[in-house]
Amino acid sequence: MGDGHMSRYKGNVEAVRGLVREREVHRDVYIDEEVFQLEMDHLFANTWVYVGHDSQIANAGDYFGTTIGSQPVLMVRHGDGSVHVLFNRCPHKGVRVTTETCGNTGKFFRCPYHAWSFKLDGSLLAIPLKKGYENTGLEESEAIKGLTPVKHVRNYRGFVFAKLNDGGLDFEDFFADSLSSLDNMVDRSPAGRLEVAGGVLRYMHNCNWKMLVENQTDTCHPMVAHESSAGTAIDVWKNAPEGTKKPMAVEIFAPFMSSYEFFEGMGIRVWPNGHGHTGVSHSIHSDYSVIPGYFEQMSEAYGEEKAKAILDENRHNTVYFPNVMIKGPIQLLRLFKPISANKTLVESWTFRLVDAPDVLLERTLMYNRLINAPTSVVGHDDLEMYERAQEGLHVDANQWVNIQRLYSQDEKPDVTAETNGTTEWQMRNQFRAWSKFITMSM
Repeated sequence: MGDGHMSRYKGNVEAVRGLVREREVHRDVYIDEEVFQLEMDHLFANTWVYVGHDSQIANAGDYFGTTIGSQPVLMVRHGDGSVHVLFNRCPHKGVRVTTETCGNTGKFFRCPYHAWSFKLDGSLLAIPLKKGYENTGLEESEAIKGLTPVKHVRNYRGFVFAKLNDGGLDFEDFFADSLSSLDNMVDRSPAGRLEVAGGVLRYMHNCNWKMLVENQTDTCHPMVAHESSAGTAIDVWKNAPEGTKKPMAVEIFAPFMSSYEFFEGMGIRVWPNGHGHTGVSHSIHSDYSVIPGYFEQMSEAYGEEKAKAILDENRHNTVYFPNVMIKGPIQLLRLFKPISANKTLVESWTFRLVDAPDVLLERTLMYNRLINAPTSVVGHDDLEMYERAQEGLHVDANQWVNIQRLYSQDEKPDVTAETNGTTEWQMRNQFRAWSKFITMSM
């Protein structure tokens, strides 16, 4: 624990709320394992958490294993086409039904320990030697109910979210207008559909998950932290022979070295419940090369005016609180999966725009490799900063982290607002949501 204390926060709502002030947050939100456990027990149970995309389970019996906070779950496609989310725990002895990340289970799940089997909606199908349970009251047990379903599941245009607790907000109230970023990403397909493509990049970070979430809307670091990587790439390009065609990689790297003025002007939009995005007027994705034939396909699908509106929307990073970020213009999603107070697994997923030119997926995959991969050029810059911060927060000289850039006393919680692109309002917005949802069920 951060200061060697015992149960300072468990059951103490006021102590937890005291970790977040208007312009700063206490270091324990990043380094304290007791606070981390409260996040797992409450924050991730009271919010709508991204589980996966339904294209990952295209056929009946397909499943995908993941976590909501620290809880193992399975997203599965039922025979009737519906999507279910089940806790990955046999009701008999508690064994994980599958440890595979994905696969097809056929028409039922079968526990590898005692062969209890379950339908794709989780309900009990069969028990070997069931006569041994006669007159034991099995029908009154929890076990007879089968694999416990996550009750609150919503498939929004292919993106599956789930909420563990009955409390909190319903899906529409939790996300509200922020869903416009997902809409824009899906609408970039002439068919209005996305498919997961290109696999997933997984990258372990030795830092707290919230550092990564904050960084998604931090626009004062790119030209500093990425000078040695993106800056070097640009310097090399300057020495290319005259007339050389600009490579796709340089188009991707170059905007990272944009000026403070560029980021100030692009703006940030905050939404209620911790959601928000950079890139209101323009973004680092605004000036990519035109893909031949793409606008014509979009115009045929949507009409020229709507097609232009869809493609002119170039939001940078949209954060969906608590732990997911999407990039609509290049169809990329990053999930920040908490492992412990000082360890986070980052998953970077790429999507194909159905019926769109293949070069769009090529650009998305290249961006993911260059920026987000364990072998990336840019991602290591951020990782070093996170790890330095995780270590530095154990210094006792100052136990508070400052988030007051462009703060105003008129700033209200849970509002929609557009503001300067270098503000830390979105970080404050996230921590107000953090305080609200973590204490909601304490």
